[in-house]
Amino acid sequence: MTITYEWRGDFDDRAVDALHAEAFKHAPLTVGWHAQVHRHSLGWVCARSAGQLVGFVNVAWDGGVHAFVLDTMVARDLRGAGVGAGLVAAAVRGARAAACEWLHVDFDEHLRPFYFDACGFRPTDAGLVALR
Repeated sequence: MTITYEWRGDFDDRAVDALHAEAFKHAPLTVGWHAQVHRHSLGWVCARSAGQLVGFVNVAWDGGVHAFVLDTMVARDLRGAGVGAGLVAAAVRGARAAACEWLHVDFDEHLRPFYFDACGFRPTDAGLVALR
């Protein structure tokens, strides 16, 4: 199986919404992904197999040198096959090409091996305020 990765690739809102619902275990939300990422993001990466969307990651930014990985999602049947790492690698290339100096990510504890070992992030001190 061949997986292709496309920085700022075209996508259907319903496909990303379904992938997000599967990845984060919730009912589809009918989010306007296309408008949202075009308005707020540096870029995003679409992963496809045989033309079907099988992965997606959003890369938000501050308009300067900081970019942020958000919502890394991979179809359930392809998890553990390197698709997520491929998405993040394409996000790194896209952020670097846009002259960003830093790519940040936050994640739940169980994803430490993925982000640190498979994707090359390193631990840093950070802070968080829970707003809800």
